[in-house]
Amino acid sequence: MIDRTKSLAERMALSVMQRYTADQVQWHYEHGLVLQSIFILGEQTGEAAYCQWVKALYDLKITHTIEGYREDEYNLDQINPGKTLFRLYKTYGEGRYRAAIERLRAQLRSQPRTQTQGFWHKKIYPFQMWLDGLYMQGPFYAQYTAEFGDEADFADVVHQFVLMESQARDPKTGLLYHAWDESRKQLWADPETGCSPHFWGRALGWYCMALVDTLDYIPETRAKDRDTLRAIANRLVPPLLAYQDPQNGLWYQVVDHGGRDKNYHESSASAMFVYFLLKLIRTGMIGAVHRDAAREAAFKAYGGLIERMITEDAAGELHLEGICKVAGLGGIPYRDGSYAYYVREPVGADDFKGVGPFILASLEQARSTASGH
Repeated sequence: MIDRTKSLAERMALSVMQRYTADQVQWHYEHGLVLQSIFILGEQTGEAAYCQWVKALYDLKITHTIEGYREDEYNLDQINPGKTLFRLYKTYGEGRYRAAIERLRAQLRSQPRTQTQGFWHKKIYPFQMWLDGLYMQGPFYAQYTAEFGDEADFADVVHQFVLMESQARDPKTGLLYHAWDESRKQLWADPETGCSPHFWGRALGWYCMALVDTLDYIPETRAKDRDTLRAIANRLVPPLLAYQDPQNGLWYQVVDHGGRDKNYHESSASAMFVYFLLKLIRTGMIGAVHRDAAREAAFKAYGGLIERMITEDAAGELHLEGICKVAGLGGIPYRDGSYAYYVREPVGADDFKGVGPFILASLEQARSTASGH
């Protein structure tokens, strides 16, 4: 039975820990996301047991190699679990974590790039940048540069964000399209812009989280780089507020089609936007003109998640409903990025792509409440 007096962040983390067993562990971006959120929870609460639980699972994969990691795929998704390696190395000092960090950094050195020097999302998706990829590699790349790398690499870190925004931003709505194909060869790509046809909530959420997490590692001495990322983040605040459901505070699967047939409120994107807005406020990165409205929107969305998307079972475990299980572009069978495609993908509960952001959003909400920010 989970202690119901604990915070929502802890209760959700404990629920994951009850359900997640060693035989389920994979070197996979969503596993990395939820484990990272639980490690951060341990740091912020001072409860070492959370960090030790994460360490035990990582140690199943980090031996003399990284079990399950396939470098030859040049898949940015596989960088994401590497973020927690920095915390493990700092906390426990084991050399195998540092070796694994270096191996992942080596992938980025040889990652295929567009002609404009943006990382391909995967080797099998040539000349394509996806919003998702900025979250998968951006904070890792920035932290590596801050702790072990060449300061000049910060320019490349920031370039990835600038290039993605410059190609994917819709001037009418201010939202970012899910992906961009520099070659214009994909069936989903607009022949003029190369962009996919819709604004998918979670893809935009990945990009938003990437911005505030990457800013953690850009030093004050790189003021121009910090200002560039801050400006991108602040450009996203008004469109997010504009497309939030005013009734319950949540955001839709296809962000700008609220109320359209088969569209629905999607939990992972909503949690990601809460995290983004509250962290932007806490770190002082938000412009004063949007600060109060952003805080109100974030608190409304968090309340909407608790009221509409969180359920509790007889054992006191929490469940997060309304999570799009997966959505992408291209591949086999071909995903065309149409409205019909996004709204027909399966929806379920407790998917790590929603649970991880919910824990992170809960931590930010608690910090915001405690500080009055």
